[in-house]
Amino acid sequence: MSALRTVTDELAGVLGPDRVITDRQRLRTYECDGLAQYKVVPGLVVLARDAADVRAAVRACARHRVPFVARGSGTGLSGGALPEAEGVLIVMSQMRDIAQIDAENQRAVVDPGVINLQLTGATSPDGYYFAPDPSSQSVCSIGGNVAENSGGAHCLKYGFTTNHVTGLDLVTPSGETVQIGGKAPDPPGYDLLGTLVGSEGTLGVVTSVTVRLTRLPQEVRTILAGFRSVDDAGAATSAIIAAGVVPAAIEMMDALAIEAAEEAVHCGYPEGAGAVLVVELDGHSADVAGEFDAAVRHCEAAGAFEVRVAADDTERALIWKGRKSAFAAVGRISPDYIVQDGVIPRTALPQVLRQIAELGAERGVRVANVFHAGDGNLHPLVLFDDAEEGAAERAEEVAGGILELCIANGGSITGEHGVGSDKAKYMPRMFTDADLDTMQDVRCAFDPDRISNPGKVFPTPRLCGERPGRRQGAHPLQEAGVAEVF
Repeated sequence: MSALRTVTDELAGVLGPDRVITDRQRLRTYECDGLAQYKVVPGLVVLARDAADVRAAVRACARHRVPFVARGSGTGLSGGALPEAEGVLIVMSQMRDIAQIDAENQRAVVDPGVINLQLTGATSPDGYYFAPDPSSQSVCSIGGNVAENSGGAHCLKYGFTTNHVTGLDLVTPSGETVQIGGKAPDPPGYDLLGTLVGSEGTLGVVTSVTVRLTRLPQEVRTILAGFRSVDDAGAATSAIIAAGVVPAAIEMMDALAIEAAEEAVHCGYPEGAGAVLVVELDGHSADVAGEFDAAVRHCEAAGAFEVRVAADDTERALIWKGRKSAFAAVGRISPDYIVQDGVIPRTALPQVLRQIAELGAERGVRVANVFHAGDGNLHPLVLFDDAEEGAAERAEEVAGGILELCIANGGSITGEHGVGSDKAKYMPRMFTDADLDTMQDVRCAFDPDRISNPGKVFPTPRLCGERPGRRQGAHPLQEAGVAEVF
């Protein structure tokens, strides 16, 4: 009997057959995440309802050395939740309890399947919200946000998920549960919490998250500015930041992205715009007033031909609807597309966007650009028609070329979507072999058997114990004289 068959039988006995999916057609539901270019039908799917279910699944996998992958809402865009054909996919979308809202201490304790926007809805009556806001916040899970260290439009001012997590419960790859951090803002010792947030499920499975809540701002002002070119919009962005104004968000969309948004949600952006900026300012009313005047002034000085200010929450929501819908909206103008994610210095925006346009033109591929202009986080949407011979390959070349441009301009291959399956081959472009080996040492300290989300992040199947001078299979922390990981 195969190891996977043994695990299947064990878990069916512990969890019940209704929570263990083996039917091929039902398994295909989970063959990919939001990056549909990569597909693998999992060997087994487990529908976890609580931490005990996760523990049972991981322990069974550990006993028989069967690989496992944790999955939340499946909205990731780097293939981070891509299953293993001979492994177990632990689906955590039913774990949606908000265990505690501690408004007095500005904390909440939630299950990993809790939807990002659900937490804001639950805490806003107390005057708080959860600040990280990916475009998929109405469907993405907080556990997935933790895995990928997600950001969102407002990360310019409020930071990424890592800035809002103070504690985690983790099921290690051996099946033990450990608590890391808590409600305290800065626990002593090594920053294991910082290691886990953004580790993409390679160090274990998070079953509870303690997050920091942010006070709702006294005032919010949202500006929509239309420009004739991306260069002008980029100049406005740099001028606003250089003036000492730190908006909650500065988002940019180019003409092709605007076209898609108009087709999808009729957002009414300025007609004829080569680019638009969405600038949002929040905080105390007195501060916002001064920042607002400066932002409008710099937009106009950079050549904005139209500047609108949201008069109320309805108008503000409509402005944001165009930006938030951009990824899905591209489906209105292209049958297929790849969402890329890279980071460059903010001042390099005009240059890199021109290079992206040249790259697309050389290969006959259209690219729509949507990005967090304030911190240089690009989200190019590479458009293609898979029915056209060679189109997918050309799109992949352009998507990879964009990452090369980010690296060449002093940036990174990912800002918030993660490395996953999609970008692992680019890691050696950013890091030396010594860097990658050090990262692998950390991974092996948590997962010496290499069963937790294998094949992600690292470009080769680097094995624990393969480094020169190391005993094959020896645990890195044991070599250092530490008997146990935790």
